[in-house]
Amino acid sequence: MIAIAIHGGCGEQVPENAPLEREYRASLEQIVNAGYAVLERGGSALDAVAAVVSMMEDRGLYNAGRGSVTNRDGARELDASIMDGATLAAGAVASIRRVRNPILLARRVMEESGHVLIAGTGAEEYARAQGLASVDEHWYDGALPESVTDSARGGPVEDDHGTVGAVALDRAGNLAAGTSTGGTTGKHVGRIGDSPIIGAGTWAENGCCAVSATGAGEYFIRVAAAHDVAALVEYSRVPLQEAVVTVVEKVEALGGTGGLIALDAQGRVAMGCNTRRMYRASIDARGARSLGIRAGDTDPGNPRGGSTVWR
Repeated sequence: MIAIAIHGGCGEQVPENAPLEREYRASLEQIVNAGYAVLERGGSALDAVAAVVSMMEDRGLYNAGRGSVTNRDGARELDASIMDGATLAAGAVASIRRVRNPILLARRVMEESGHVLIAGTGAEEYARAQGLASVDEHWYDGALPESVTDSARGGPVEDDHGTVGAVALDRAGNLAAGTSTGGTTGKHVGRIGDSPIIGAGTWAENGCCAVSATGAGEYFIRVAAAHDVAALVEYSRVPLQEAVVTVVEKVEALGGTGGLIALDAQGRVAMGCNTRRMYRASIDARGARSLGIRAGDTDPGNPRGGSTVWR
């Protein structure tokens, strides 16, 4: 039994340019299929999560890795985290400026460093010591692929937050989750949101669920969003979709916007968001596929589309 779900961020803007929307849909389909193929070949949930998140970091369509938004000084500061549901091991990096794939560095932190979170120049030094690819800061400037018309450039990628993430279940029954982001446009230098905070933006726990968040990170930190989904499932026996909706509504009650993707130990996918758009795709344990951009698109756990959390 294997399953995977991905997200490419959320926000109020939706692609109005047809080539841009086709690009996003094609990207989501290609990436979720690539992650599923890793699982089909017997790869681990961690392998699948790291693979698909790094693909999204390289793609240039999302606010993660290449294409990340700038802070108020015009620089990029990237964050990422990853978690292994089998052991509760986790790794994260924050405020890095010259690492090509923050998610791969987060995994090295988890597996090799003995730490959970490393930030700033210390994280970049660790990346060099680990032999991970570094880039000039201008590498992040590449926003949209050449296949997208010039009129579409500078749209949702620059103006709307678009954190990326993935959750996966492998044949051994192990869950994993990962999240990566460039943060929010114009953020204060050194600002860190929920994406590298274990329990806020990312959580994975075997026998329970894996979760990745996207949105206004301060609110997700305040409700410990990713872990709160898991707690509702594990302690209160709340169905996964209901748990996702409950936590999104908690975020909204505080004034925050955003969304969550989640996957349980039976390979069931749940998603929810309180914005007009969340890029998302999944393949559940039955092989059922879902892909959406707009709030009304059909999703697992909500086969008719338009549940109360999507508005």
